[in-house]
Amino acid sequence: MTASRPIAATAAPVRLQVTGLTRRAGGRTIVSDVSLTIRAGQVTCLLGPSGCGKSTTLRMIAGVERPDAGEVRADGQVLSGEGVEVPPEARGIGLMFQDFALFPHLSVAGNVAFGLTGSRAEKRARAAAMLDRVHLGRHIDAMPHELSGGEQQRVALARALAPGPRIMLMDEPFSGLDNRLRDGIRDETLVILKESGTAVLLVTHEPDEAMRMADEIALMRGGRIVQAGAPYNIYNAPTDRAAAAFFSDLNVIRGVSRGALTDTPFGQFLTPGHADGAAVEIVIRPQHLKIDFDRHGRGPNPTPQDGVPARGTVVRARFLGRESLVEFRMDHDGSTLRAAVPNVFLPRPGTPLWLSLRRDRCHVFPAG
Repeated sequence: MTASRPIAATAAPVRLQVTGLTRRAGGRTIVSDVSLTIRAGQVTCLLGPSGCGKSTTLRMIAGVERPDAGEVRADGQVLSGEGVEVPPEARGIGLMFQDFALFPHLSVAGNVAFGLTGSRAEKRARAAAMLDRVHLGRHIDAMPHELSGGEQQRVALARALAPGPRIMLMDEPFSGLDNRLRDGIRDETLVILKESGTAVLLVTHEPDEAMRMADEIALMRGGRIVQAGAPYNIYNAPTDRAAAAFFSDLNVIRGVSRGALTDTPFGQFLTPGHADGAAVEIVIRPQHLKIDFDRHGRGPNPTPQDGVPARGTVVRARFLGRESLVEFRMDHDGSTLRAAVPNVFLPRPGTPLWLSLRRDRCHVFPAG
């Protein structure tokens, strides 16, 4: 008897492929050479600050704005490029926006059925099925103004899913919801989209939303994608200081690289790849700055990664709910460093404490 071989996992098919998408207007480049690949059931977040070109990219993929260069394909079919420009309504792409865009004069059923083909009974049956999926079947004959903001957003989701789109484009669809509702509706939406095998491109300027929802993040700045990958990799291996700072506050320690080493009050750091005499910045997030509660700077469980401790004086401490943020003025140069401590830790201003760095959590970049 021969041993059976394990069956290799089959990658989901590519639903959306964007190559070299570029848009110019008013003598400047708004989007430059953007490329993305999104598979069935995958959520990719296009993340970046306002004005970086995210929504323009979305509009070009949807077909409501024409690119100056580049190509858009859905399931291998050219939608834009090579002399082809498929109109928006023929692209098989669903759209969701932050303002819900429900028709106030149509019932919930009428909104969901809008744009569907078939008989009146068939369209209502499809609308009912989609509303059941988002747990709103009992509101099928309600008017939009009779629903809460969260319910209106779920109607918008049902309407976008009703035609069975291969691709869903979402432009900050949850920003109009209050924090109490947002997390639950985001999670519910994500489950439905993944179950349907839809490829999702979500535009957001909120790092927390991208980390929560995305299988992959494409970080955009100045019209370009500057880094793309899994959320863990984007967060823990940022391509530059600006990429690191987009996800959280940073502490910055400045120095000069000499012989691939940089001297700091926290000991020497390896800085390979930086020219001799080059100014560098060693950055670390507040949650990775450790406080030693012993006045000699030696905590109960010192590790090689912590390096040399340095002393600072508490300037202020604030409790933020899940953690406390403690600000220090460092003895060696008067610079400010911030440490995030789980739970409640509120030392009095003027208290001297020793700090150490998680070296494995530091990043070294050329000085800006």
